[in-house]
Amino acid sequence: MSDDPGKVDDLDAGTEQQIAAWRTYVSRREAIHGRDVDELEDHLRGEIGRLAASGLDADEAFLVGVKRLGALDELSREYAREHSERLWKQLMFGDEPTAPRNGGLLLAVGLALGAAIAIKLSALFGVDFAAPGDFYPRFLPLLILPFVAAYFLVRRRASLATIGIVAAPFALAAVPMAVYPFHNDAATLVLATTHCAVALWLVIGIAYVDGRVRSSRARMDFIRFTGEWVVYLALIALGGGVLIALTMGVFAAIGVDAAMFVQDWMLPCGVAGAVVIAAWLVEAKQSVIENIAPVLTKLFTPLFTLLLLAFIAAGIVQGVSTAIGVEVFGQRDLLILFDVVLVVVVGLLLYAQSARDPLAPPSWFDRLQLVLVAAAIVVDAMVLVAMIGRIAEWGASPNKLASLGLNVILLANLAGAAWLQVRFVMHRAPLERLERWQTGFLPVYLAWAAVVVVVFPPVFGFV
Repeated sequence: MSDDPGKVDDLDAGTEQQIAAWRTYVSRREAIHGRDVDELEDHLRGEIGRLAASGLDADEAFLVGVKRLGALDELSREYAREHSERLWKQLMFGDEPTAPRNGGLLLAVGLALGAAIAIKLSALFGVDFAAPGDFYPRFLPLLILPFVAAYFLVRRRASLATIGIVAAPFALAAVPMAVYPFHNDAATLVLATTHCAVALWLVIGIAYVDGRVRSSRARMDFIRFTGEWVVYLALIALGGGVLIALTMGVFAAIGVDAAMFVQDWMLPCGVAGAVVIAAWLVEAKQSVIENIAPVLTKLFTPLFTLLLLAFIAAGIVQGVSTAIGVEVFGQRDLLILFDVVLVVVVGLLLYAQSARDPLAPPSWFDRLQLVLVAAAIVVDAMVLVAMIGRIAEWGASPNKLASLGLNVILLANLAGAAWLQVRFVMHRAPLERLERWQTGFLPVYLAWAAVVVVVFPPVFGFV
């Protein structure tokens, strides 16, 4: 029982969904930090309990409770404008303008410059970005991603404990990347670098949620941020490509070859800065991206569903052993491609859930997602069967085992998601259970990435 005599510990499912929707919206606003949201939710629940005890029904108690949270009046008005069907619109709607938010632009620009300088510091020791060698393959994630983590630690006013929890994995990751004697063009080096980037990005999530790693809602917020960050980074990359082309063209027109400048300065510094600036854009311009990313999700979900169904049909027609075993696992690039497709599928599911209205009933899109999940499970199973057969016949390699582990995790993730999606579509389970299942796999992906970085190189002789 709560210490607050007016607060109830157990609310009905409808009220819990309303509170979840309210919290999801409030959590996205930069002005309110994670701990503040927890405190506000606690006050809201206490108010609902007192109102319910006085004789109001659940909906009325929720309406009045939200209204009485004076600190959130402005947010509530904005929410009501965007969601006209919400019950509390009649109590909160007003014409007062919302205050502009400080997006932390100066901090973001400063850290972006810091990332660019970190990339170019190696030039003082004769190591250029385009020069042969393994310096950048080893350390690229460690040179850029700390600045993204720093941005969120500063913006969240993180405690010393949270700063230490975030900094420790960066320091630990630097040890194997610096000490391991990787061979030239080693497959384990490529695996270590890519999985190091994945692991450190998930660590950035700790900074993003301000240490609230046990909260499935906070983890889903980070997933939402990641999807939006990818969209913005892709847009920046497209603009950067145009800028590079114009730069080359303008200087070529006056007889100056700008290739070295682009290669040594513009490209590496632009990549480093864009990673940080994209994070700032998600935070500062969230209302814009909320209109883009869900549209992209609904666009690519049917396309990826058709892609997976076509692959299943091709595998049945041509035979699994021929269509998959020989053609795919004899080529590392195709093996990676299949993993990317399955990871994108999981990403589409996660982002669609994070952008979804928790109160809305199951729709045709939820049923389409169920088809997508089922197709992904079949494809994953086909890939696993062929991969195991290939390993048994030709032996293990770091790429095959890394892919095998990832596919096992993806299969478990997708299987649980399919079951909970079925129950949600059949009105037998709330969306929140599906979200908890999906976000609960983030530590699993982090652990597997750490294994690939730390264990795989020595096991396979750093080749």
